[in-house]
Amino acid sequence: MTATHTQEDEAADAEFPLYGRRHSSRRIFIKMLVAAVLSLVAAFVLAVDAMKLASDPTLALSCDLNAVLSCGTVALSWQAEVFGFPNVFLGLIFEPMAITMALVGLSGVRIPRWLALAEQVIYGFALIFALWLFSQSMFVIGSLCPWCMLITYSTAFIFLSMLHYNIRERNIWRSGRGARLAYAFIAKDIDLYVGIGYVAVITLMVIVKYGPQLVA
Repeated sequence: MTATHTQEDEAADAEFPLYGRRHSSRRIFIKMLVAAVLSLVAAFVLAVDAMKLASDPTLALSCDLNAVLSCGTVALSWQAEVFGFPNVFLGLIFEPMAITMALVGLSGVRIPRWLALAEQVIYGFALIFALWLFSQSMFVIGSLCPWCMLITYSTAFIFLSMLHYNIRERNIWRSGRGARLAYAFIAKDIDLYVGIGYVAVITLMVIVKYGPQLVA
């Protein structure tokens, strides 16, 4: 899975220098690994719960804390099986892929461009899907699943970690205006602020909408 470092790459390195440990493969892929492991744990728990509910829809789950925080209510909605099977099974497929990618990155191997871009696209769709499911839970179902919320948060960090790597390696834009804008996006830590803002906005939305009901 190695890739050669060409003269074009060396020229781009000189044009777009990145400093600091935040841009190291170790920092990028540790963040990605932690997020993927958390998502996998959440997906596994939800998959087990989905099988329990399949045999007994009236079963109370351990994360059915109150009327708002209720995994069971969300799991029994049609939105939980958009493709005809529990959505969480997708997590059991894709999270190991992200974990493998992170481990490869931590090993020091340069990930092939096609593979890194494929992972970016997959998690781009995953992020859109996670946000759609969050909006359905918030405004249609009227209940939130704590494990689903964890996946909503962690999916964004996997996406942003992969984006950080792809921009650093110039996998999306090799040169030109696109490369300069992408470089500024990570060199000025904008991606970091986007991640923090993402968590803050979603958390604030939940608190504003449900407030005291979260602990009732």
